[in-house]
Amino acid sequence: MVVPVFVLDANVFIQAHRHYYAFDLAPRFWEGLVQCAAKGHLESIDRVKQELERGKDELATWAGVTFSGAFVSTDDDGVLASYSDIMTWAMGQSQFSDAAKSDFAKGADGWLVAYAKVHGRVIVTHEALSLDIKKKIPIPNVCQAFNVRYVNTFEMMRELGMKWA
Repeated sequence: MVVPVFVLDANVFIQAHRHYYAFDLAPRFWEGLVQCAAKGHLESIDRVKQELERGKDELATWAGVTFSGAFVSTDDDGVLASYSDIMTWAMGQSQFSDAAKSDFAKGADGWLVAYAKVHGRVIVTHEALSLDIKKKIPIPNVCQAFNVRYVNTFEMMRELGMKWA
């Protein structure tokens, strides 16, 4: 079986850190992320790193030091072209409010989908597909429109065989 390369959304790191996999409670989760990244099975993007670093907390330090090498650049022609297509799509969707479109344009989500599409990655996010939502543009909605696979943290962990015995 070919193991896909997963690209993580900021909320995967943030929710794990703040809730169920806090550094002091589940250090093996964080070690597992580093190990999977070292094997080439997991990464995130530069713009997610920027979001994490704005937190100026333990997670920001971990992202900037321990996991720093796993953040990849979105600065390539293919990603830029895909991002342009995604933004054109997002701005053209009457379902979403102007505020949702503005927030989407300012954040990393569009870049994450563009990177995943161009590089054949699977997005890991805690967001869910929502066909009726107006106040936010969920990553899964964009993934569906652009034929990009997405999973949640637990699905990723199962596919990567991340277990703690």
